[in-house]
Amino acid sequence: MSEKIEVQNLTSPGHIYRVDKTKYTAVREAVMKHIPADKPGKTPTELIAAIKPDLPQDLFPGGEKAGWWFKCVQLDLEAKGVIKRSPKSPVRLHKV
Repeated sequence: MSEKIEVQNLTSPGHIYRVDKTKYTAVREAVMKHIPADKPGKTPTELIAAIKPDLPQDLFPGGEKAGWWFKCVQLDLEAKGVIKRSPKSPVRLHKV
């Protein structure tokens, strides 16, 4: 059984979810490497494309499930105040 980590979700305040720690950590490290500090930031599509080459192939063969894990990490980091959305459409993310 894999080790789990508790994550939050910006859209469901107060709810805690348990996910695979190894996969979460790999995606989080890749996201933090590629997400800009400057506004307006990058779109989720741009970030997913940027992180895929950095993800371990044994965990994400061919980038499989990278989008789902990106969203998990995105919502957790937003809930924790580490990253933020720019106010205008389309959604763009940047470091706080």
